[in-house]
Amino acid sequence: MLISKNLAFASGFAALTLAGSAQAALVVVDAQANSSTGGVGQSSGLVLTTGQMFHSTVATTDLWNAGALPRWSNADGLIANLYATGSDDSGWAVGQQIGQAFPMWTQGGLTAPFNSLVGSIGGVFKVLGTNFNGPAWGNGALTLYFWDQNSGDNTQFITVDIGLDGSGGVPEPATWAMMIAGFGLVGATLRRRKTVAVTA
Repeated sequence: MLISKNLAFASGFAALTLAGSAQAALVVVDAQANSSTGGVGQSSGLVLTTGQMFHSTVATTDLWNAGALPRWSNADGLIANLYATGSDDSGWAVGQQIGQAFPMWTQGGLTAPFNSLVGSIGGVFKVLGTNFNGPAWGNGALTLYFWDQNSGDNTQFITVDIGLDGSGGVPEPATWAMMIAGFGLVGATLRRRKTVAVTA
């Protein structure tokens, strides 16, 4: 009875250790404060290794703005005409054109749509948009930006659901240590069980 409880504890500890390596959060990215020009990147809370899988999702109805009309968009940026719904963040009347396709903006080696959500790892930028699911392109903290050339007239923010996918990459040293400890407990319990069986 005691042996099965120890085995269950050790197995549970190992499972919790593996589950503990995943994390997720809601992160607010502000069009002005987190502008790629004149702002500072917003921390995502993730520290990634090359190849580590993560995701970010933003509602397509969550809007931000880069100034005078028609410069409203979602996290995909100014890539198509957008019209006010009356219940969106713009405050404009239903049917008013609030966004349209703009030329791309190039900065820091990346060419991407104005107003798009962009991530940076180790100074290397990549478009995340409304939906990203893929590997980290470098090692380090992931920061998030509103992609534009002038932060002065930006308004609003978006909320990003971001987290690790639990696959790919290399676990952090602390995660490895906890996993090894969990497997060690399982091994010790099995050895103890064998010893008890032999002496009985």
